[in-house]
This record gives sequence, C-alpha cells and structure tokens, in this order.
Amino acid sequence: MKRVQVTAWMLTLLIGCTPVTCLAESQADSTAVETGADQKEESKESQVAGKDEMAPKKEVVKEDMVPVEADALQDGTYSIEVESSSSMFKVVNCELTVKDGKMTASMTMSGTGYLKLFMGTGEEAAKASEDSFIPYEENKEGAHVFTVPVEALDKGIDCAAFSKKKEKWYDRTLVFMASSLPEEAWKEMKMTTLEELKLEDGTYEANVTLEGGSGRASIESPAVLEVKDGAATATIVWSSSNYDYMLVDGEKYTMENKEGNSTFSIPVKGFDYKMPVIADTVAMSTPHEIAYTLQFDSATIEKAKS
Repeated sequence: MKRVQVTAWMLTLLIGCTPVTCLAESQADSTAVETGADQKEESKESQVAGKDEMAPKKEVVKEDMVPVEADALQDGTYSIEVESSSSMFKVVNCELTVKDGKMTASMTMSGTGYLKLFMGTGEEAAKASEDSFIPYEENKEGAHVFTVPVEALDKGIDCAAFSKKKEKWYDRTLVFMASSLPEEAWKEMKMTTLEELKLEDGTYEANVTLEGGSGRASIESPAVLEVKDGAATATIVWSSSNYDYMLVDGEKYTMENKEGNSTFSIPVKGFDYKMPVIADTVAMSTPHEIAYTLQFDSATIEKAKS
C-alpha cells in the first residue's frame, strides 16, 4: 500500500500538478489564448475609423454609370479626373496608364497625411499583410504619390487610406472618370472630322442621337450647327428645363436661356461617333451629373432653312 502512495506522490511531482490543478491550469491556458485572440481582434478593429470619425460621405457613384475596362482604351498614359467620396482624400493630379489590358493610376495627393493605401475596405486592410499595402512615393515637390491598380473607370472602387496622425484606416470610394479622358485614349473612335466634310462657314442642321442616363431625357433633333473658322458649334435643346450646365472634355458650358427648356452651345469634336458629354440636372434633391453621349450624323447635314 505504501509503495502505491509513493508512486502516486512521485508521479505528481513529475507532472507538476494534481489532476485538479492540471485541469485548472489547462482551462486558464485556454482562456488566456482566447483572451489574447480577442485582444488581437479588438486591436485590429481599433485601427479602423468609425463613421463618427470621418467627414461626411459624398456619393460619387451614379446610377447610370457603365464601367469602362482597359480593353476599351488605347495603350498609353493619360490625364484623368478622380472623384473621391471624402473631402479629406483629395487628388490634385492623376495619370492613368493603360498597358497590356491593365490599368494603373498615379494619384498625386493634396497633402501628406496618408502613409499607405489598401485597395479594399478598412476592415479588410486591418486584417491584411503588410505586403498588400501600397506605400507612397515622394515627387520633386514633396507631395505623396500613390500608384494603384484600376479595375475599371466609371465604377466605385473601395480604397482604405492609413492616416499618419490618427494611425487608423479610413474608408474611401474612388471613381476614375472616363468622360475626362482625351479622345485619343479611346479605341474604335472612327469619327468623321469637320475637315473631311469640307463644310464652308455657315449655319447647318444635322440629326443628333442622345444616349445615356435613365432614358427619359431627350434633345431636339435635328440640331443647329454653326461652322466658323474650321470649328463647329451645336445648339443643344433639352426636353427639360432642369439642366444648368454641360461638360465637354472637362470644359463647362452654362445654360444660355432663362426660360423654357435648357439650351446650350457646345463644340462638336466630330461626327458619326458617340461623343461623351456630361449634363448636370437640378431636378433631384441635390444636383446630379449624368453621363451621356451625342452622335451627330454627317449624312444628314444640310444648310439650315432660313
């Protein structure tokens, strides 16, 4: 009997605890692991800024937007405008590079408050590995420049920005605006130029087709064309009085009339192709820019009837 007790006592010494204390220590270790995991998860969550910590969000994704992918564009580097959902994430200059079916954008920021970007949400960034972050490069002026992949133009892209001061990820939505690209960026843009038509200075009419938006708006066709010194200007009359300006190649053209349907004089870059334009409507609760295309049919051009 004594031999059994000594053996049990020695066994207790070898394992360092009684069955009761071993169970308690095992449970304590498990709790510590779980607590450590919870603390680690809470630490990650604390790196993501809450809604109450961010500036009011601007809606940059429009209902009528149609994503434009790289295969619609010529290889090259082009200046492009970027819309951001936050006034605290301001891009002052951006160059889009199209190459081998992919797009990247080099964004020059207005300040130096962000250390790195992640193409996704802040929550995803907090869980991601360091090698998935995009660091800034400093240009000659000392500005921060981030080069990011672009899935498509005219599409909301999630982008998390890490604040140097707050040490937190801030959620942003970016839209790279296809309408701001120069004409030479597009493929299959077989337009008829004014030079090819050899039109003399004067007033003409031509059928014009509008596409885009909800489909409820329309414009008068034929439209009046004024040709002078090798340039053509079209008078666009909308079916609504709610448009206050139009954008063509980034240039703003304001409404010319005070009464009646909205009327604008805009340049015609060419004929027989879909010329991108933007029209701003005030019919909604807030002003809303809508992307359209106008196609002027060169076959229908004729002298305007006096």
